[in-house]
Amino acid sequence: MPDVLSQNEIDELLAALSTGEVDVSEIEEEKKEKKVRKYDFSRPDKFAKDQLRTLEIIHENFSRLLNNFLSGYLRTYIEVDVISVQSLIYTEFSNSISNPAILGIVDFAPFSGQVIIDISSDIANAMIERVLGGTGKASGGTAKENRTLTEIEMTLLRNILIKFINLLKEPWGNIVELRPKLENIETNAQFAQIVSPSESVALITFNLHIGDNEGMVNICIPHYVIEPILPSLSSRLWFATSNKKEVTEEERDALETGISRSRLNLTTMVGGSSITVSELLNLQKGDIILLNKGVKESLDVFVENKIKYRAKPGIKKKNVAIMITEIVEEGDDIDE
Repeated sequence: MPDVLSQNEIDELLAALSTGEVDVSEIEEEKKEKKVRKYDFSRPDKFAKDQLRTLEIIHENFSRLLNNFLSGYLRTYIEVDVISVQSLIYTEFSNSISNPAILGIVDFAPFSGQVIIDISSDIANAMIERVLGGTGKASGGTAKENRTLTEIEMTLLRNILIKFINLLKEPWGNIVELRPKLENIETNAQFAQIVSPSESVALITFNLHIGDNEGMVNICIPHYVIEPILPSLSSRLWFATSNKKEVTEEERDALETGISRSRLNLTTMVGGSSITVSELLNLQKGDIILLNKGVKESLDVFVENKIKYRAKPGIKKKNVAIMITEIVEEGDDIDE
């Protein structure tokens, strides 16, 4: 923020303008000079803010799906949140990977390229513990946290990752029909060089709580992989596309069939009466209770505790029955 001139400085500036020491035209020329924005060619910024925002929306939807899946699969408390979506170069991402790492190399079909899913050791160990029937709590000690996974543990983790990446199909469905496939799991970042070190990537970072364990999951998407659909990664276009889905005839028929098979509670109020507790205790077989409804009055028929019809009582084939005589458009709730 520019400094505020004092009264003395303002007086000196006005005096300099009146004596000609300061030229007004020079001040105007300085204002007309074009402002130059610095650009670092070693760190190309290829993702627009609007595109990063759309990626954040997509993966917020993915985080909710992942939360539901892991909660049921691991049968424990799960919380998944998107922390950040940022643009950086691949070297910055690879330098931040711990060793040994758990890196899922995913073929991002129909795009020509791969993405990386980086799972922290704490989260991977907690998931494996839960799958094997354990509590999922860390046993303590850095030796366990940083050790290399066994073949059995790697197989279990591969199965979880396959289900993990299949959840990406739905959030990306408004833009492209994604067909992700897990190709390999690497434990060394040097063997996961899917792009050149200077390539621009979008890094989506999630924070996972599995019981008492907390860790990070990163999805690294290179720029060249999703470059063909970058124009579609606009918030305005994405929302417009998501709202244009029309219900097909098959979906409508399935919905009507499901509704028609739904079961509802239908009750009829014959009448009511008020008696004392003493009278209630002394009731015997054959006693008559006087109701507040006349024989010729209509009965109220309730559907899920809302009055919907009026009817007349009667008998059909030796069974007690009612005959609907009137439809009530709007019913009031009643206490059960």
